[in-house]
Amino acid sequence: MNENIKNFHQQTEKISRRGFIGAAAAAAVAVSTMASKTEGKSVEKSAKKGKFKLKYAPHFGMFKNHAGSDLIDQLKFMAEMGFTAMEDNGMMRRPKEMQEKIANQMSRLGMTMGVFVAYGDFKKKIFVANSKSIRQMLVKRMTDAVEVARRVNAKWCTVVPGAYNNAMEWDYQTANAIENLKACAGVCEPSGLVMVLEPLNPWKNHPGLFLSKIPQAYQICRAVGSPSCKILDDLYHQQITEGNLIPNMDMAWEEIAYFQMGDNPGRKEPTTGEINYKNIFRHIHNKGFKGVLGMEHGNSRPGKEGEMAVIEAYRACDDF
Repeated sequence: MNENIKNFHQQTEKISRRGFIGAAAAAAVAVSTMASKTEGKSVEKSAKKGKFKLKYAPHFGMFKNHAGSDLIDQLKFMAEMGFTAMEDNGMMRRPKEMQEKIANQMSRLGMTMGVFVAYGDFKKKIFVANSKSIRQMLVKRMTDAVEVARRVNAKWCTVVPGAYNNAMEWDYQTANAIENLKACAGVCEPSGLVMVLEPLNPWKNHPGLFLSKIPQAYQICRAVGSPSCKILDDLYHQQITEGNLIPNMDMAWEEIAYFQMGDNPGRKEPTTGEINYKNIFRHIHNKGFKGVLGMEHGNSRPGKEGEMAVIEAYRACDDF
């Protein structure tokens, strides 16, 4: 009798254990399904909000967890989420066939191509030098950039003038940079391509570079005097270098052709740091800016959740 009772309890325990495991598995599936549905609703909800007021431009890889690794699918996802522009720093390195494929898809989606990097050596003393061979190299580089811009329907290309020279008076370096930029602008003007000079912060990311401040870039652009030589105002960099974002923006407005963003500290999406992007976007919009604002920052959180956080941050800051 005791043996029968023992067997009964053992069988009951096995059944209970199987039931518990099954229930736990079912619960896990249910939670996963609910999360998937919630995420799907978040994507759908964001898509229904329509286009953003300003041309915020994501970059490839920013939404790869939602859209996958295919660049065309990523473009489609950006457009579905309301973005009307895209920038790609590495466009010049892509095969011609891919450049054309990207351009054709963006045209179908009604998206504007943002910047690509035409020249961006952070170590060599390039634009500050008075050298015939360097000038020839820069002219060749900009000739190639014009061809890429034509292929991808781009209006802007980024130029970082390189390092400064500790062994030369600063004013001579400035004069040399102006002459080199005049030569580059002469290549760009016939096609309408606009070089945008990007001042970069020396404190956190890029010590030793020649161009670091908006007033400095303004002075150089005024001296070059070309519609093909303007400023890229990266608000992340300028918050670190000089702050005073809106007043500097207003002072240099006629020479600013492009913006980029990233919050500080961290260089992630707006709302993660100290910059009041809602006020800044309102100001840019009220000044009638029709160009592109590049999202040159990382995502503060990983995975799909992080990607949705980026989209919702721009929705919040675009709600002015």
